[in-house]
Amino acid sequence: MRGDVAVLAPSARVAMVGAGQLARMTHQAAIDYGIDLHVLAGSPHDPAVTAGAAFTMGPADDADLLRQLAGDADVMTFDHELVPLEVLRAMASDGHVIRPSADALALGCDKFFARTAVSGIGALSTPVPAFTLVSGLSDIDSFAERHGWPVVLKARHGGYDGRGVVVVEDIGAAAGVLARGGGSQWVVEEYLDLAIEFAILLARSPSGFTVTYPPIGTMQVGGICRELILPVDLPEEMERHATAWAQSGREIPCFGTTHADYFHGPVPLTEPLMREEIESEYEANTGAAIIRRMQGMEPLGCPGCLVAGHAPFTWGKSVTDAAHMAVIVEEIAAMAWMTVTINPAVRPIAAPLRDKHHFRKHGPNAYYGQK
Repeated sequence: MRGDVAVLAPSARVAMVGAGQLARMTHQAAIDYGIDLHVLAGSPHDPAVTAGAAFTMGPADDADLLRQLAGDADVMTFDHELVPLEVLRAMASDGHVIRPSADALALGCDKFFARTAVSGIGALSTPVPAFTLVSGLSDIDSFAERHGWPVVLKARHGGYDGRGVVVVEDIGAAAGVLARGGGSQWVVEEYLDLAIEFAILLARSPSGFTVTYPPIGTMQVGGICRELILPVDLPEEMERHATAWAQSGREIPCFGTTHADYFHGPVPLTEPLMREEIESEYEANTGAAIIRRMQGMEPLGCPGCLVAGHAPFTWGKSVTDAAHMAVIVEEIAAMAWMTVTINPAVRPIAAPLRDKHHFRKHGPNAYYGQK
């Protein structure tokens, strides 16, 4: 007690390496949740420090300082990726709780490792630009002969927020980048003329609980995100798997628990429109077909529908929720396509398992996940 005021112990002690904007926002959330946050700052002017977070000054690659900080906390996490992975692996082996793990952090710390890892997940059909590790100027020249100029040079480590990403038009410009690189190791990557750039945040707890957030469009200026767009206008090709199910005249069966987390049963399919429905009030009749198919169904327990021969339609309590569900339906469609490719005789999951996963997150008796 302090006077007549009860002082509660913090619910958890969290150490965060870095004190930038992410740490600043984490500090604000930590206050709401009664969490004791302590940041490792590089400057007294870092955003989290100026916002009032408890801090220690020092470099993020100081092994002794990292161990000291982690020793006073229940868990250590990170504001940025400029951290020594081998030190973190050793700390984890000694019993310190590191979240995310060093292996997961490697995807953000090492661009070559990340691209190699993602391109190796063939089953997910994840396309990445062509890339290779650069050991000298001849590697860039050979790469450009195969893929054309311009190319993108990216620092393997430490390049973010406008640093370490350079579009080069010719071999002379590439030579200049290497000369100014100060010994940095580089990855050369195929240049893409991007039509849209957006981000999808997925968060997974150590227990396996996963949350996906709505896609957000990003406007990049000089390699730095300057503007966020929500909801983002997703291009049609982002819905290619779900559209393929609609074109094939098949609903998407509930093959697994991820599907059941969002849909209580299959993603339904409308009946095809009749000629007179197509030739008169086509758009209105498309909506009417969805309404007919959804008769007797809970709209938020089945937040999407395939229109036969056309594409998916999704909805939610807000425009943001509807856009989010469009991404979910595409992922469900892609997983279902892979499932029937692997096992054409596969059957939907059993009703008790489907019901368990759906109703623990939806309805009056929902209990799973953050409140």
